[in-house]
Amino acid sequence: MNEYALIENHGLIGDLQTAALVTTDGAIDWFCCPRFDSPSVFGALLDAGKGGHCTVRPSHETYATKQLYLPDTAILVTRFMTEAGAGEVVDFMPVTGPAATERHRLVRMLRCVRGSMTFEVDIAPRFDYGRKPHKLHIAGQGLVFVSDDVELTVHPVREPGDERLVNSLTSDQDLRFSLTLRAGQQRGLVLESSADGPPREIRLAEFEELFDSTVRYWRSWLGQSRYTGRWREAVERSAVTLKLMTYAPSGALVAAPTAGLPEQMGGERNWDYRFTWIRDASFSVYALLGLGFKEEATAFIGWLGDRVKERAGSEGDTGPLNIMYRVDGSSDLVEETLDHWEGYERSSPVRIGNGAATQLQLDIYGEAMDSIYFAHQRGIQLDTHGWASLHTLLDWLVDHWDQAGEGLWETRGGRKHFTYGRVMSWVAFDRALRLARASGRPAATTRWSSERDRIYQQVLAKGWDQHRRAFVQHYGTDVLDSSLLRMPTVGFITPDDPMWKSTLDAMDQELVTDSLVYRYDPAASPDGLRGSEGTFSLCTFMYVDALARAGRTDQARLVLEKMMTYANHLGLFSEEIALTGRQLGNFPQAFTHLALIDAAITLDATLNRIREQGSGG
Repeated sequence: MNEYALIENHGLIGDLQTAALVTTDGAIDWFCCPRFDSPSVFGALLDAGKGGHCTVRPSHETYATKQLYLPDTAILVTRFMTEAGAGEVVDFMPVTGPAATERHRLVRMLRCVRGSMTFEVDIAPRFDYGRKPHKLHIAGQGLVFVSDDVELTVHPVREPGDERLVNSLTSDQDLRFSLTLRAGQQRGLVLESSADGPPREIRLAEFEELFDSTVRYWRSWLGQSRYTGRWREAVERSAVTLKLMTYAPSGALVAAPTAGLPEQMGGERNWDYRFTWIRDASFSVYALLGLGFKEEATAFIGWLGDRVKERAGSEGDTGPLNIMYRVDGSSDLVEETLDHWEGYERSSPVRIGNGAATQLQLDIYGEAMDSIYFAHQRGIQLDTHGWASLHTLLDWLVDHWDQAGEGLWETRGGRKHFTYGRVMSWVAFDRALRLARASGRPAATTRWSSERDRIYQQVLAKGWDQHRRAFVQHYGTDVLDSSLLRMPTVGFITPDDPMWKSTLDAMDQELVTDSLVYRYDPAASPDGLRGSEGTFSLCTFMYVDALARAGRTDQARLVLEKMMTYANHLGLFSEEIALTGRQLGNFPQAFTHLALIDAAITLDATLNRIREQGSGG
């Protein structure tokens, strides 16, 4: 592979423990195993020459490609059209059970649907981010790539009389072969990590059962959705994408299945997102419960409860909760640089792990409490031990909310008194008080109420800039920040309050460009990093939500519809949008798809209310 596929020219498949990216050109260029946060097996996404890949494409010099998901599933179909015929690769991962496992399967089904087609297959793994060599062995009826204690088994899908796959070995420890099919024929291969036996030939009947059972799983799961609104296709694709990024054994949601994709081409803003942020995952409770997926929301609340319990009473600079964890709940996220990789389109450094894990971000306590309270309203209850741990957490926040931190955007330019952090600390106490009243649990209501009111008064006094007529990013500045679009969403201020209306107007002028929204202006508020970034897709969807709540429904609908045009061909979003319209940053990003769902639900409800009022008049 000599070139990098555009970030948006990928689809996502997965088995609820790990995932893979597939390009529109038929290449798997990102796959980590056995978990999202494990070392890569295929990593050409971050180094086309040294990262490793599994490619299937026509042998013809010229061909056109199209890509789609099989409706209502996470099964990806990449279609090739040539003058000789049309064919397709159907990619999926059979869903694993709820127990953590090292056994995962990548299924690549090759079909010819018209004429004839010769597929060229190239399997070139590069284990441990390309740091460990491997050997290729003929074993049983297939092949095995072996690297230390890691194995990747190739099971050929063939019928009696087919040419044996092992006749096409090369001498470079990779596997390349061609396969010619006529209309109506299909063959393929299954790549399996930690296989439970030697390689074997798989017959088409078994192959098709894997396909059928995977279709049944996804359609049954998506059938639970209660969403029937105006943006059903986008919302349901977002739901499936979020499910693909959920680690089933723990219920934790990764921020993205990728690492190192740049926020600016050639820049240094390249982070590892294969972890679970308290903030992002808390947002998932709203989105999933809003769509009717109670099981997933319950699983995350349980995961969050475990994190609260294990750290309750802990002292330290960053408090009883870390801002992020590995999917199993561990907190070893030491950041390191892969100096031997050039990075996506030579955007370096390539980082794994995440140094922001030790930051102080006070807003996470509000997000955690808000999600717990929201879940409680929908019948998901904390147990006695959970409430006691929560009580301890709130007691810590009483003593520590009034300090500087790194903030929502994980800036590396020093701690500041971020307004959003104060607003969400207010939310933490507010929701704790509501939860105590609703459940009848013992609580330090007088103390919590006093701190809630102190925060409220402080934000009005220090977070408001009289000259700008707007709430600002942090105390002592006049810089705006789109995180504050959530102020009316969480109830800190009403959407028709004059202070909020003027804040929204100021954001319109400074942070919004043709409906797309920047997080903030790095030039006006240095964040400790070189370069700039694109508009932040999460913020654009938050802007839609804020506009709808403020009664600016026509504008909200236009912004949402325009934003949908920036999705890729499959309806997926990365983190940011460049001026050219290219997607930037890790892909797909959970935060963006969560915000899409929330924006669609809010705007649907607003438009329905207007319609009902019109009908009633």
